[in-house]
Amino acid sequence: MKPRSLVFDLFGDYLRYRDGVVRLRALVALMACFDIPESTVRVVAARMRKEGWLESRREGRETAYALTDASWRLLDEGRTRIFARESGPWDGHWRMVIYTVPEADRALREQLRKRLSWLGFGMLSASVWVSPHDRIAQVRESFADHPSVRLDALHARSEGAAADRDMASRSWDLTALNKEYAELVDRYRPRLARYRAGELRGRDALVERMRLIHDYRLFPFRDPDLPPDLLPEGWVGRVAHEVFLEAHGLLRTEAEGYVDLLLAEAGA
Repeated sequence: MKPRSLVFDLFGDYLRYRDGVVRLRALVALMACFDIPESTVRVVAARMRKEGWLESRREGRETAYALTDASWRLLDEGRTRIFARESGPWDGHWRMVIYTVPEADRALREQLRKRLSWLGFGMLSASVWVSPHDRIAQVRESFADHPSVRLDALHARSEGAAADRDMASRSWDLTALNKEYAELVDRYRPRLARYRAGELRGRDALVERMRLIHDYRLFPFRDPDLPPDLLPEGWVGRVAHEVFLEAHGLLRTEAEGYVDLLLAEAGA
């Protein structure tokens, strides 16, 4: 678990509900749970401040940190993708985005591809991305300040259910994704009994919960959250999500209690 990601996760799952501000001494104590030394915490906090992810202020002799508005927007969007799932029937329409980016703007093109992937689009062919969800407005909003990016958006239907499933299988590597979901379920479902019994306490519960988030958080970057009509047989993605939610909830009380204890000891 990288220090920068840990800082975001601590704010997202704990500090946001405790005024959204943390003193450096308290942040050092929290990061020590994951064997991150104080020197590293100071460097990471300084870099995140310089890059615009954190803002700082003085509280007496101490420095206190909070996320910037841009960080909160990123965190909130990520939290929605991690914890929520689309529900209801699919309307059978594909949303297609065809983009054009000047060859010289390779970094911008890569940024566009990452954004499309994050929003649940898959690459059907070069420069043609598709999604069963209506998120075209979010794509346009993300690149409204980049006039060099041209986006053409279409709504379309295929020739039928078989064609839909074929398009889905070509746009996303669902086989590999399903295998990794199964590995996550195999790893965490056997632990649920221990979580229910309250065997993990204090620091152990906090570390376990953060590792759970770390292990699950990358799936929304790759999982387009397809409707059942488009999923292959034996799909375990929804099972993995349910296991994640249950584990996250079972560890909550002990993990939050330990965070409160550390913050109190640090005078936060």
